[in-house]
Amino acid sequence: MITLYTDSSPNGFKITIALEELGMAYRLQHVKIDEGENRHPEFLRLNPHGRIPVLVDESSGITLFESAAILLYLADMTGRLLPIAPKVRWEALQWLMFHSSSVGPVMGQRVHFELFAEDKNPDAIARYRRLMDEAFATLDSRLAGHPYLAGDEYSIADIAQFGWTHIARVIDFDFSAHQHLSGWYQRVAARPPVQRG
Repeated sequence: MITLYTDSSPNGFKITIALEELGMAYRLQHVKIDEGENRHPEFLRLNPHGRIPVLVDESSGITLFESAAILLYLADMTGRLLPIAPKVRWEALQWLMFHSSSVGPVMGQRVHFELFAEDKNPDAIARYRRLMDEAFATLDSRLAGHPYLAGDEYSIADIAQFGWTHIARVIDFDFSAHQHLSGWYQRVAARPPVQRG
């Protein structure tokens, strides 16, 4: 049995979407970050950094944190959502890493400085808006010639990216000027497993 420790967050959505896409049975364990449950000793034993998501696969004895690592594990375990052919596989992995290094962290910083920081720092807000728009433009350019980030195949790269673009839409970080990214977002959002996830 798989147990997913998560809260309502873009990083958690990546994993619930992947599990739904794969049709895997799992148990959801809500970690109430607002109440500090991610800092309790029992959770820190699962992830010493105290962040969600964490996946525990009791059948293999494997516990993983970091959403990209979990997505790779699920794809590897099932042989799905990650192409096998080397060229397309590395396209998917490349875009997964782009998300992990250049989209998720940048948007997380933008959310903090623009929405939650007590002292609004105009320089920080301007910087993260610019970096986010650059990332959106890069994604838009890629999706101009491909239906999905790995090309013709929907993959864990799309799932990772969707978690944060979904939040961007919810909190009105507008990317509608990026036509291809917006079209991709609509295609992915229409998938029933994505809606369940």
